[in-house]
Amino acid sequence: MSKRSHDESPAVAWLDDPEEHDYPAAASYLALVAGAELVTAAEAAFRAADSTRFKAKDILRAAHLEVLPETNPHVASDLAKVRAGHALSPVLLVRGDLRAGRPAQIADGYHRVCASYLTDENTDIPVRIIDVPESR
Repeated sequence: MSKRSHDESPAVAWLDDPEEHDYPAAASYLALVAGAELVTAAEAAFRAADSTRFKAKDILRAAHLEVLPETNPHVASDLAKVRAGHALSPVLLVRGDLRAGRPAQIADGYHRVCASYLTDENTDIPVRIIDVPESR
C-alpha cells in the first residue's frame, strides 16, 4: 500500500460542518468507552465546538491508530467520494492527555481520516475537537 502522489489524486474536499448523522455515530462509539452522562455532554460539546484543522498523519498518531487499507469497505467508499469530488464530513475528536497517557479518540471519522491519509498524509482535516467533558 503506497500513498498516491499529488498528481494522481484529487484534493480532499471537506464540508464546513459535520453531517447530522455524525453526532449519534460519535455517541454510539463513545458509549463503549464512557458513561451516558459523559456521552451526552460530549455530543453537546461537539455541536457547540468550532472547527480547527489537523493533518491526517497527526490525527492517527495522536489516536495511536494505524491507517486502514484502501481495501477496507468504508475507506474505499470515502476514497470513491474523494475521486468523485464529493466533500467529506469533518471529524469529531476527543482530545487525548499526554501526561495521563490517554490517546485522542476519533469519536467519528476514522475511515475519513484514513482515506484522507491515503490521498495525502499532509491533508489538513477539519476537526471538531473537545476536551473530555466534566462529570456533574
